[in-house]
Amino acid sequence: MRQGIVSKTQKRVRMLFALAAVVAVAFETQAQSSQTKYATMAPIDQYLMTDRNAEIALARTGAPKSISDGAEVMVLGRSGFEVAVQGTNDFVCIVDRGWDSAIGDPEFWNPKNRSPICFNAAAARTYLPIVLLRARLALAGKSQAQIAAAFQTAFNQKKLPALEPGAMCYMLSKQGYLNDQVRNWHPHLMFFVPLAMSKTWGANLDGSPIVSSDDVTDRLTIFMVPVARWSDGTADANAGN
Repeated sequence: MRQGIVSKTQKRVRMLFALAAVVAVAFETQAQSSQTKYATMAPIDQYLMTDRNAEIALARTGAPKSISDGAEVMVLGRSGFEVAVQGTNDFVCIVDRGWDSAIGDPEFWNPKNRSPICFNAAAARTYLPIVLLRARLALAGKSQAQIAAAFQTAFNQKKLPALEPGAMCYMLSKQGYLNDQVRNWHPHLMFFVPLAMSKTWGANLDGSPIVSSDDVTDRLTIFMVPVARWSDGTADANAGN
């Protein structure tokens, strides 16, 4: 009897180990697939939106209309972002692309990325220059390693401004496409601070609503705070997931 119980237990343990191995392989395969799929930059046309007005409209979905209607809007051209609409409230809205991800991100070159984002005045003055430089370098055909090196030079030569206190942005677009896994994730706010440890905000801790990411290349930490509603006023149906 005891031998039978032991035998059944051993079988269950082996099954659990086998299942864990399958899951691990699946995740590793997915990561390798993304890395292989987006190993290099796609043709530039795949990153551009042919309808300029559509890009302007999509950029404005990054924040509530009360903010984005008066914001400056920039669109992506073949050499970088350019002003398409002059603003009146010191906010700037763009549709960001995948190359604003961390160096080494498997979807850095994913041409499907469309990330509507609206920066407040402090972020427009001191974080947006980072975004604009990344876009120019990427569109110039620079590799991720070359982009990282160019940023270190720019920072060391003080060609990029220091982050201002209060630099933040809205990412509330239901129409965004951040990557192949999370699509548009959740509506959220992002705060940009000098490179720091995540624990200063209690980020990434069990039960904390704050998520953070340290970006060594850009020499900053980004704190992300999910909120309840998208920019069109509808509720986030996936809240809590």
